Amino acid sequence: MTTSALARVPAALLVAVGLAAGFGIAQGTGIRALGGAVFAACGVGAGWIAARRRGPAVTAALLALYVGAFVLAHVLALGAGFPAWFAVSLVTVAAAGVTYGVIDRPRTAVPARGAPRVEGRSRHRTLLT
Repeated sequence: MTTSALARVPAALLVAVGLAAGFGIAQGTGIRALGGAVFAACGVGAGWIAARRRGPAVTAALLALYVGAFVLAHVLALGAGFPAWFAVSLVTVAAAGVTYGVIDRPRTAVPARGAPRVEGRSRHRTLLT
């Protein structure tokens, strides 16, 4: 996959795949390191996308969210007694949703608060002018 192709992949998709598929592969194969490799590879890909789209501060926050979701799934499953797939599903939906809202959601142009208004004319060009 080229870097331009990876840039079109939603970071939220990589977050969801990393958490859910990483867990599924670890459970299904019994090889936790294999699930961890999927988790790490998807995390690197999501981080790369976040860095290109939103910069280093947002990337660091995404990394904290991603690792925090991983830890929370373990706390919910082992500490609170939730079924493992349910715990992973909860944190996956939450982390992917936040990632979509912060990284992937298209940005719309909103005028700055307090921007000067021009009376009698729209600030936007119309088809008739």
